[in-house]
Amino acid sequence: MAALEIKNIVKHYDNGVPVIKGIDLEIADGEFMVFVGPSGCGKSTLLRMIAGLEQITGGELLIDGKLANNIPPSERGLAMVFQSYALYPHMSVHENMAFALKLAGKKRAEIDAAVQKAAQILQIEHLLQRKPKDLSGGQRQRVAIGRAIVRKPQLFLFDEPLSNLDASLRVQMRVELSRLHQELKTTMIYVTHDQVEAMTLGDRIVVFNGGHIEQVGTPLELYNRPGNMFVAGFLGSPKMNFLAAEVASGNAEQAELTLAGGTMLRAQVDASSLTAGGAATLGVRAEHVSVATAGAPNSVPATVGHVEHLGDVSIIYAQVEGVSEMLAVKAAGGAAYKAGDAIAILMPAEHCHVFDGTGKACRKL
Repeated sequence: MAALEIKNIVKHYDNGVPVIKGIDLEIADGEFMVFVGPSGCGKSTLLRMIAGLEQITGGELLIDGKLANNIPPSERGLAMVFQSYALYPHMSVHENMAFALKLAGKKRAEIDAAVQKAAQILQIEHLLQRKPKDLSGGQRQRVAIGRAIVRKPQLFLFDEPLSNLDASLRVQMRVELSRLHQELKTTMIYVTHDQVEAMTLGDRIVVFNGGHIEQVGTPLELYNRPGNMFVAGFLGSPKMNFLAAEVASGNAEQAELTLAGGTMLRAQVDASSLTAGGAATLGVRAEHVSVATAGAPNSVPATVGHVEHLGDVSIIYAQVEGVSEMLAVKAAGGAAYKAGDAIAILMPAEHCHVFDGTGKACRKL
Protein backbone atom coordinates (compact mmCIF):
# COMPACT_ATOMS: atom_id res chain seq x y z
CA MET A 1 0.00 0.00 0.00
CA ALA A 2 1.04 3.61 -0.49
CA ALA A 3 0.52 7.06 0.97
CA LEU A 4 0.61 10.08 -1.33
CA GLU A 5 1.64 13.64 -0.67
CA ILE A 6 1.04 16.33 -3.27
CA LYS A 7 2.87 19.61 -2.66
CA ASN A 8 1.95 22.72 -4.67
CA ILE A 9 1.47 20.71 -7.87
CA VAL A 10 1.12 22.86 -10.99
CA LYS A 11 0.37 21.88 -14.58
CA HIS A 12 0.27 24.00 -17.69
CA TYR A 13 0.73 23.21 -21.36
CA ASP A 14 2.71 25.03 -24.05
CA ASN A 15 0.23 27.92 -24.18
CA GLY A 16 1.11 28.70 -20.56
CA VAL A 17 -2.50 28.49 -19.36
CA PRO A 18 -2.56 26.69 -15.98
CA VAL A 19 -4.73 23.58 -15.76
CA ILE A 20 -3.72 22.65 -12.20
CA LYS A 21 -3.14 25.69 -10.01
CA GLY A 22 -0.98 24.78 -7.05
CA ILE A 23 -2.69 21.83 -5.34
CA ASP A 24 -1.74 20.51 -1.90
CA LEU A 25 -3.21 17.19 -0.79
CA GLU A 26 -2.38 14.22 1.42
CA ILE A 27 -3.86 10.75 0.83
CA ALA A 28 -3.42 8.23 3.62
CA ASP A 29 -2.20 4.66 3.20
CA GLY A 30 -5.20 2.44 2.42
CA GLU A 31 -7.61 5.34 1.88
CA PHE A 32 -10.32 5.43 -0.79
CA MET A 33 -10.13 9.00 -2.10
CA VAL A 34 -12.55 10.35 -4.70
CA PHE A 35 -11.83 13.30 -7.00
CA VAL A 36 -15.08 14.91 -8.10
CA GLY A 37 -15.97 18.00 -10.07
CA PRO A 38 -17.40 19.22 -13.38
CA SER A 39 -15.80 18.48 -16.75
CA GLY A 40 -12.57 20.40 -17.29
CA CYS A 41 -11.90 21.03 -13.59
CA GLY A 42 -8.51 19.22 -13.62
CA LYS A 43 -9.34 16.04 -11.70
CA SER A 44 -8.36 13.61 -14.50
CA THR A 45 -5.25 15.64 -15.29
CA LEU A 46 -4.09 15.34 -11.68
CA LEU A 47 -4.77 11.59 -11.76
CA ARG A 48 -2.66 11.24 -14.91
CA MET A 49 0.13 13.24 -13.25
CA ILE A 50 0.07 10.81 -10.32
CA ALA A 51 0.22 7.93 -12.83
CA GLY A 52 3.14 9.50 -14.66
CA LEU A 53 1.18 9.92 -17.90
CA GLU A 54 1.39 13.73 -17.68
CA GLN A 55 4.50 15.74 -16.87
CA ILE A 56 4.43 17.79 -13.66
CA THR A 57 5.16 21.45 -14.44
CA GLY A 58 5.87 22.40 -10.83
CA GLY A 59 5.62 21.09 -7.30
CA GLU A 60 6.32 17.68 -5.82
CA LEU A 61 4.62 14.29 -5.88
CA LEU A 62 5.71 11.93 -3.12
CA ILE A 63 4.72 8.26 -3.00
CA ASP A 64 5.49 6.75 0.41
CA GLY A 65 7.75 9.71 1.09
CA LYS A 66 9.81 9.23 -2.09
CA LEU A 67 9.88 11.97 -4.73
CA ALA A 68 8.17 10.50 -7.79
CA ASN A 69 8.11 13.40 -10.28
CA ASN A 70 10.58 11.74 -12.64
CA ILE A 71 9.97 8.07 -11.85
CA PRO A 72 8.64 6.21 -14.95
CA PRO A 73 5.00 5.05 -14.71
CA SER A 74 6.02 1.38 -14.73
CA GLU A 75 8.14 1.88 -11.61
CA ARG A 76 5.58 3.76 -9.48
CA GLY A 77 3.89 0.62 -8.16
CA LEU A 78 0.43 1.56 -9.38
CA ALA A 79 -2.26 0.29 -11.73
CA MET A 80 -4.81 2.35 -13.61
CA VAL A 81 -8.32 1.44 -14.75
CA PHE A 82 -9.70 3.65 -17.51
CA GLN A 83 -13.18 4.53 -18.72
CA SER A 84 -12.48 2.36 -21.77
CA TYR A 85 -12.02 -1.31 -20.89
CA ALA A 86 -9.20 -1.65 -23.48
CA LEU A 87 -9.30 -5.45 -23.48
CA TYR A 88 -7.53 -7.46 -26.19
CA PRO A 89 -10.41 -8.88 -28.28
CA HIS A 90 -8.48 -11.93 -29.50
CA MET A 91 -7.49 -13.02 -25.97
CA SER A 92 -9.58 -14.84 -23.38
CA VAL A 93 -10.34 -13.25 -20.02
CA HIS A 94 -7.54 -15.32 -18.46
CA GLU A 95 -5.07 -14.18 -21.13
CA ASN A 96 -6.08 -10.54 -20.76
CA MET A 97 -5.57 -10.65 -17.00
CA ALA A 98 -2.28 -12.54 -17.31
CA PHE A 99 -0.75 -10.42 -20.07
CA ALA A 100 1.18 -7.92 -17.90
CA LEU A 101 2.61 -10.73 -15.76
CA LYS A 102 3.77 -12.60 -18.87
CA LEU A 103 5.54 -9.47 -20.11
CA ALA A 104 7.23 -9.23 -16.72
CA GLY A 105 8.58 -12.77 -17.16
CA LYS A 106 6.63 -14.37 -14.31
CA LYS A 107 6.38 -18.17 -14.14
CA ARG A 108 3.25 -19.90 -15.40
CA ALA A 109 2.25 -21.23 -11.98
CA GLU A 110 2.62 -17.79 -10.39
CA ILE A 111 0.56 -16.19 -13.18
CA ASP A 112 -2.23 -18.78 -12.93
CA ALA A 113 -2.41 -18.38 -9.15
CA ALA A 114 -2.60 -14.57 -9.41
CA VAL A 115 -5.30 -14.69 -12.09
CA GLN A 116 -7.34 -17.26 -10.16
CA LYS A 117 -7.18 -15.23 -6.96
CA ALA A 118 -8.24 -12.02 -8.73
CA ALA A 119 -11.06 -13.87 -10.48
CA GLN A 120 -12.33 -15.17 -7.13
CA ILE A 121 -12.29 -11.67 -5.63
CA LEU A 122 -14.27 -10.33 -8.60
CA GLN A 123 -16.49 -13.44 -8.90
CA ILE A 124 -15.59 -14.06 -12.55
CA GLU A 125 -13.98 -17.53 -12.31
CA HIS A 126 -16.61 -18.91 -14.70
CA LEU A 127 -15.68 -16.32 -17.34
CA LEU A 128 -11.94 -17.00 -17.61
CA GLN A 129 -12.13 -18.83 -20.94
CA ARG A 130 -14.52 -16.40 -22.64
CA LYS A 131 -13.55 -13.66 -25.09
CA PRO A 132 -14.45 -10.00 -24.39
CA LYS A 133 -17.16 -10.02 -27.08
CA ASP A 134 -19.03 -12.63 -25.03
CA LEU A 135 -19.16 -10.45 -21.90
CA SER A 136 -21.54 -7.76 -20.67
CA GLY A 137 -20.32 -4.25 -19.91
CA GLY A 138 -20.15 -4.95 -16.20
CA GLN A 139 -18.21 -8.17 -16.76
CA ARG A 140 -15.72 -6.40 -19.03
CA GLN A 141 -15.14 -3.76 -16.38
CA ARG A 142 -14.49 -6.52 -13.81
CA VAL A 143 -11.89 -8.00 -16.15
CA ALA A 144 -10.22 -4.60 -16.54
CA ILE A 145 -10.08 -4.28 -12.74
CA GLY A 146 -8.81 -7.88 -12.45
CA ARG A 147 -6.01 -7.07 -14.88
CA ALA A 148 -4.94 -4.37 -12.42
CA ILE A 149 -5.32 -6.56 -9.32
CA VAL A 150 -2.97 -9.30 -10.56
CA ARG A 151 -0.10 -6.80 -10.61
CA LYS A 152 -0.50 -6.30 -6.83
CA PRO A 153 -0.08 -2.52 -7.04
CA GLN A 154 0.46 -0.25 -4.05
CA LEU A 155 -2.04 2.19 -5.54
CA PHE A 156 -5.14 1.85 -7.73
CA LEU A 157 -6.16 4.75 -9.99
CA PHE A 158 -9.68 4.75 -11.47
CA ASP A 159 -10.59 7.26 -14.20
CA GLU A 160 -14.41 7.32 -14.50
CA PRO A 161 -14.55 3.51 -14.88
CA LEU A 162 -18.35 3.23 -14.63
CA SER A 163 -19.45 5.98 -17.01
CA ASN A 164 -20.04 3.55 -19.91
CA LEU A 165 -22.41 1.36 -17.87
CA ASP A 166 -26.16 1.72 -17.57
CA ALA A 167 -27.72 2.97 -14.33
CA SER A 168 -28.42 -0.42 -12.72
CA LEU A 169 -24.93 -1.74 -13.51
CA ARG A 170 -23.35 1.41 -12.07
CA VAL A 171 -25.13 0.77 -8.77
CA GLN A 172 -23.96 -2.86 -8.76
CA MET A 173 -20.36 -1.92 -9.61
CA ARG A 174 -20.27 0.74 -6.87
CA VAL A 175 -21.07 -1.99 -4.37
CA GLU A 176 -18.39 -4.23 -5.92
CA LEU A 177 -15.74 -1.52 -5.76
CA SER A 178 -16.51 -0.80 -2.10
CA ARG A 179 -16.24 -4.50 -1.31
CA LEU A 180 -12.99 -4.72 -3.29
CA HIS A 181 -11.45 -1.89 -1.28
CA GLN A 182 -12.47 -3.51 2.01
CA GLU A 183 -10.90 -6.80 0.91
CA LEU A 184 -7.66 -5.49 -0.60
CA LYS A 185 -7.17 -2.54 1.81
CA THR A 186 -5.13 -0.82 -0.91
CA THR A 187 -4.95 2.93 -1.50
CA MET A 188 -7.42 3.90 -4.22
CA ILE A 189 -8.00 7.18 -6.06
CA TYR A 190 -11.21 7.40 -8.05
CA VAL A 191 -12.12 10.17 -10.51
CA THR A 192 -15.76 10.91 -11.34
CA HIS A 193 -18.08 13.76 -12.27
CA ASP A 194 -20.98 11.87 -10.66
CA GLN A 195 -21.66 13.20 -7.16
CA VAL A 196 -23.63 10.03 -6.26
CA GLU A 197 -20.54 7.89 -6.95
CA ALA A 198 -18.45 10.29 -4.90
CA MET A 199 -20.82 10.22 -1.92
CA THR A 200 -21.22 6.44 -1.90
CA LEU A 201 -17.62 5.34 -2.55
CA GLY A 202 -15.18 7.71 -0.91
CA ASP A 203 -13.67 7.67 2.56
CA ARG A 204 -12.97 11.28 1.69
CA ILE A 205 -13.89 13.46 -1.28
CA VAL A 206 -11.87 16.19 -3.01
CA VAL A 207 -14.12 18.70 -4.79
CA PHE A 208 -12.32 20.31 -7.74
CA ASN A 209 -13.27 23.46 -9.62
CA GLY A 210 -11.26 25.38 -12.20
CA GLY A 211 -7.96 23.66 -11.48
CA HIS A 212 -8.00 24.07 -7.71
CA ILE A 213 -9.51 22.33 -4.69
CA GLU A 214 -12.68 23.81 -3.21
CA GLN A 215 -12.95 21.48 -0.20
CA VAL A 216 -11.74 18.13 1.14
CA GLY A 217 -13.68 16.02 3.65
CA THR A 218 -15.79 12.96 4.32
CA PRO A 219 -19.02 12.66 2.31
CA LEU A 220 -21.18 13.73 5.25
CA GLU A 221 -18.87 16.61 6.19
CA LEU A 222 -19.15 18.05 2.70
CA TYR A 223 -22.89 17.42 2.51
CA ASN A 224 -23.79 18.84 5.91
CA ARG A 225 -21.12 21.53 6.20
CA PRO A 226 -20.15 22.72 2.71
CA GLY A 227 -17.45 25.39 2.79
CA ASN A 228 -18.92 27.46 -0.02
CA MET A 229 -21.77 27.71 -2.50
CA PHE A 230 -19.98 25.68 -5.17
CA VAL A 231 -19.63 22.62 -2.93
CA ALA A 232 -23.15 23.08 -1.54
CA GLY A 233 -24.63 23.20 -5.04
CA PHE A 234 -22.52 20.42 -6.53
CA LEU A 235 -23.27 17.72 -3.94
CA GLY A 236 -26.88 16.66 -3.54
CA SER A 237 -29.79 15.80 -5.82
CA PRO A 238 -31.80 17.91 -6.33
CA LYS A 239 -29.11 20.51 -5.74
CA MET A 240 -29.37 22.83 -2.73
CA ASN A 241 -31.96 25.60 -3.02
CA PHE A 242 -30.41 29.09 -3.06
CA LEU A 243 -32.26 32.33 -2.26
CA ALA A 244 -30.61 35.74 -2.68
CA ALA A 245 -31.10 37.88 0.42
CA GLU A 246 -30.00 40.93 2.36
CA VAL A 247 -28.55 40.67 5.86
CA ALA A 248 -30.94 42.18 8.41
CA SER A 249 -28.80 41.21 11.41
CA GLY A 250 -26.25 38.62 12.44
CA ASN A 251 -24.45 37.37 15.52
CA ALA A 252 -22.61 34.26 16.70
CA GLU A 253 -25.86 32.30 17.06
CA GLN A 254 -28.06 33.27 14.12
CA ALA A 255 -28.59 35.30 10.97
CA GLU A 256 -31.74 37.14 9.99
CA LEU A 257 -32.11 37.57 6.23
CA THR A 258 -34.64 39.48 4.15
CA LEU A 259 -35.66 38.01 0.79
CA ALA A 260 -36.48 40.07 -2.29
CA GLY A 261 -40.20 39.67 -1.63
CA GLY A 262 -39.85 41.06 1.90
CA THR A 263 -40.05 37.76 3.81
CA MET A 264 -37.61 37.50 6.73
CA LEU A 265 -35.99 34.14 7.49
CA ARG A 266 -33.76 33.03 10.33
CA ALA A 267 -30.79 30.61 10.12
CA GLN A 268 -28.87 29.00 12.99
CA VAL A 269 -25.32 29.83 11.90
CA ASP A 270 -22.41 31.86 13.19
CA ALA A 271 -23.17 35.08 11.31
CA SER A 272 -20.82 37.33 13.27
CA SER A 273 -18.81 37.99 10.08
CA LEU A 274 -21.84 39.38 8.20
CA THR A 275 -22.64 43.06 7.95
CA ALA A 276 -26.20 44.39 8.15
CA GLY A 277 -27.33 45.52 4.73
CA GLY A 278 -24.81 43.29 2.94
CA ALA A 279 -25.64 40.69 0.31
CA ALA A 280 -25.96 37.05 1.33
CA THR A 281 -27.45 33.80 0.06
CA LEU A 282 -29.61 31.43 2.06
CA GLY A 283 -29.30 27.76 1.16
CA VAL A 284 -31.44 24.80 2.18
CA ARG A 285 -31.72 21.26 0.83
CA ALA A 286 -34.92 19.85 -0.64
CA GLU A 287 -35.22 17.13 2.03
CA HIS A 288 -35.00 19.71 4.84
CA VAL A 289 -37.94 21.85 3.70
CA SER A 290 -41.63 21.01 3.71
CA VAL A 291 -45.01 22.38 2.75
CA ALA A 292 -46.55 24.35 5.64
CA THR A 293 -49.67 26.35 6.37
CA ALA A 294 -49.63 29.95 5.16
CA GLY A 295 -47.88 32.31 7.55
CA ALA A 296 -45.97 29.59 9.44
CA PRO A 297 -42.79 30.89 11.14
CA ASN A 298 -39.68 30.78 8.92
CA SER A 299 -41.70 29.99 5.82
CA VAL A 300 -41.95 31.68 2.46
CA PRO A 301 -45.02 31.85 0.16
CA ALA A 302 -44.66 30.10 -3.19
CA THR A 303 -46.60 28.85 -6.20
CA VAL A 304 -46.27 25.27 -7.45
CA GLY A 305 -44.81 25.15 -10.94
CA HIS A 306 -44.25 21.42 -11.47
CA VAL A 307 -44.43 18.13 -9.55
CA GLU A 308 -42.30 15.03 -10.22
CA HIS A 309 -43.85 11.82 -8.91
CA LEU A 310 -41.02 9.32 -8.35
CA GLY A 311 -42.92 6.66 -6.42
CA ASP A 312 -41.46 6.81 -2.92
CA VAL A 313 -41.11 10.59 -3.06
CA SER A 314 -42.53 13.53 -4.95
CA ILE A 315 -40.43 16.56 -5.76
CA ILE A 316 -42.38 19.80 -5.82
CA TYR A 317 -40.84 22.67 -7.76
CA ALA A 318 -42.25 26.00 -6.61
CA GLN A 319 -41.68 29.62 -7.57
CA VAL A 320 -40.88 32.16 -4.87
CA GLU A 321 -41.23 35.89 -5.53
CA GLY A 322 -37.89 37.46 -6.41
CA VAL A 323 -36.10 34.10 -6.84
CA SER A 324 -35.04 33.23 -10.40
CA GLU A 325 -34.94 29.44 -10.03
CA MET A 326 -37.77 27.33 -8.66
CA LEU A 327 -37.19 25.79 -5.23
CA ALA A 328 -37.29 22.00 -4.83
CA VAL A 329 -39.22 20.39 -1.98
CA LYS A 330 -39.07 16.64 -1.28
CA ALA A 331 -42.46 15.36 -0.15
CA ALA A 332 -44.06 11.96 0.43
CA GLY A 333 -44.84 9.94 -2.66
CA GLY A 334 -48.18 10.81 -4.21
CA ALA A 335 -48.22 14.34 -2.81
CA ALA A 336 -51.47 15.93 -4.01
CA TYR A 337 -50.18 19.19 -5.44
CA LYS A 338 -50.48 20.54 -8.96
CA ALA A 339 -49.19 23.47 -10.96
CA GLY A 340 -50.69 26.77 -9.81
CA ASP A 341 -51.33 25.75 -6.19
CA ALA A 342 -50.40 28.39 -3.62
CA ILE A 343 -48.28 26.92 -0.82
CA ALA A 344 -45.88 27.97 1.93
CA ILE A 345 -42.42 26.41 2.16
CA LEU A 346 -41.14 25.88 5.70
CA MET A 347 -37.38 26.36 6.11
CA PRO A 348 -36.26 25.16 9.56
CA ALA A 349 -33.62 27.52 10.94
CA GLU A 350 -31.39 24.61 12.06
CA HIS A 351 -31.16 23.32 8.48
CA CYS A 352 -30.51 26.65 6.77
CA HIS A 353 -27.06 27.53 5.42
CA VAL A 354 -25.88 31.09 4.86
CA PHE A 355 -23.21 32.22 2.39
CA ASP A 356 -21.67 35.68 2.36
CA GLY A 357 -21.25 37.92 -0.66
CA THR A 358 -18.17 35.96 -1.81
CA GLY A 359 -19.95 32.58 -1.55
CA LYS A 360 -18.15 31.49 1.61
CA ALA A 361 -20.30 29.58 4.13
CA CYS A 362 -21.00 30.83 7.64
CA ARG A 363 -20.15 28.15 10.19
CA LYS A 364 -23.06 25.85 11.02
CA LEU A 365 -23.86 25.56 14.74
